[in-house]
Amino acid sequence: MSDLILDKDYNNGMKGKKVRLIQEWLCLHGYWIVIDGDFGDATDAAVRKFQQEKNLQVDGIVGKKTFEKLVKPMTDALQDISPVNNALGQLIVAYTKQHLAQYPREVGGQNKGPWVRLYMEGNEGRDWPWCAGFVSFIIKQACSSLDIPLPLQTSVSCDSLAASAKEQGIFLKESEVKKKKAISPGSLFLVRRTPTDWVHTGIVLSAEDTIFYTIEGNTNDAGDREGYEVCQRTRNYDKKDFIIFTS
Repeated sequence: MSDLILDKDYNNGMKGKKVRLIQEWLCLHGYWIVIDGDFGDATDAAVRKFQQEKNLQVDGIVGKKTFEKLVKPMTDALQDISPVNNALGQLIVAYTKQHLAQYPREVGGQNKGPWVRLYMEGNEGRDWPWCAGFVSFIIKQACSSLDIPLPLQTSVSCDSLAASAKEQGIFLKESEVKKKKAISPGSLFLVRRTPTDWVHTGIVLSAEDTIFYTIEGNTNDAGDREGYEVCQRTRNYDKKDFIIFTS
């Protein structure tokens, strides 16, 4: 991913996309500066504070070592997890928790920032809600570790995920959920707006009789479909359908 590659050193007076990326990561680390692609005095000061915090040489230059520390949350989220003794659903949950631990979230505007671009195949912006991209990325990570084919066609669209799950025979309507234990860890939930329209998705950690626990992207503490982060939630079954992975 290009967002994890530094092409050269950057310092005060430089401009461009990589400067914007550096500013995004500085903000994600709590150094709130304007994200404008212009490496000015404010960015210089933020870099120096970050370097001091991370016990790096304090010179205001974003070179290899400083950049690696900036993007470490993402590289940690991308670490391989051993597939030994893990079925697909278990590995999906493990990767989901690994991402959650790094607090993926938007920065610089609605549906923007390096985490969104990671999950959305490089896309970002108002027209790119990223909940489906998040679960699709996790599924691909798990399947890659297990060296197995994808169980469905991944997509950045909730409706496309539902359509593919139906084709593969792994779609479960709310009305068909007779036993909650059928919703195994690593399954997906889909928030249904109409019988043919789903507006949000996430990953099921565990299911009980009246509620289930999730980790989901592009949501917030209120459970909105257009949030700003990956977070853990508790949901009920009303207006929810499911995609069940059996292997």
